[in-house]
Amino acid sequence: MRGSLEMGPFSRLLVLAALFIGCNAFTKNAKISTRIVQTRYGRLQGLVLPMDQHRYLKPIEVFLGVPYATPPVLSNRFSPTRAPSPWDGVRVSDKLGPVCPQKLPDISNETAALERMPKGRLEYLKRLLPYLKNQSEDCLYLNIYAPSQGKYVSFQFSLE
Repeated sequence: MRGSLEMGPFSRLLVLAALFIGCNAFTKNAKISTRIVQTRYGRLQGLVLPMDQHRYLKPIEVFLGVPYATPPVLSNRFSPTRAPSPWDGVRVSDKLGPVCPQKLPDISNETAALERMPKGRLEYLKRLLPYLKNQSEDCLYLNIYAPSQGKYVSFQFSLE
């Protein structure tokens, strides 16, 4: 229907991901999911985030820090990526993985920072910088956001 406020599943996930960037309440209300997801490399257990503060959104399931390739360190540096090593047991995916190394802007002096950027960008960087401080060459991890399926629905995906 033209003009409808409904979003497709992909659009909803993008909106949800955008909502969580810099959000301190991200893991406050999260609970470990009761569901185990089988991947090609092992089993994952994520988080369920209730969307209580957003009345039109349903809970989502989040898998944080899921490896998608062998870390590009030591002999793997400057080489094509390879599949990650399989893991035994259940990997609890409840923490963000490190971000790739990058030069962070200096915003310690807000007056000087506002001469270089708009106020909106400065406020955005203030919320984002805590997540960018954990940097490493070992940064090939995914954060997967999916509609919560409940504990009895099977969900499988491949990390390729």
